[in-house]
Amino acid sequence: MKIGELAKRSGLAASRIRFYEAAGLLETVQRQANGYREYPPQALRQLDLIRSAQQAGFSLEEIRQLQPPGGAIDGDHTRLLEGLKRKVAEIEQLQERLARNREQLLTFIDGIENKPDGMGCEANAERLLAGIRERAALE
Repeated sequence: MKIGELAKRSGLAASRIRFYEAAGLLETVQRQANGYREYPPQALRQLDLIRSAQQAGFSLEEIRQLQPPGGAIDGDHTRLLEGLKRKVAEIEQLQERLARNREQLLTFIDGIENKPDGMGCEANAERLLAGIRERAALE
């Protein structure tokens, strides 16, 4: 199929498809005598996999490393599973860090909204920052 049809079927711009091809994520195809690229049917599957992997948080380099050569279905499953598990672990670490950040921000908001009567903003800010430093020292 020509790049226009591949773009339409994949929902990607032709320029994005050419970018993926140039980046080594999509198997390079030879131009025909008329100058048009003729993509095989598996190119659509490869594009779907690339887009899904990007949406799951994989970088283009990570996708390149996980993809089997030539987009073959029978790739290195061990390497693929290791890469997927590594990405899940990264996401879990990020979730933990975000949860800690969220709690810290909520504590700070509460401290601002409920500052002691008669305490100025600067003194309250110092009180809150001291509390944050104290909690950080305990971790």
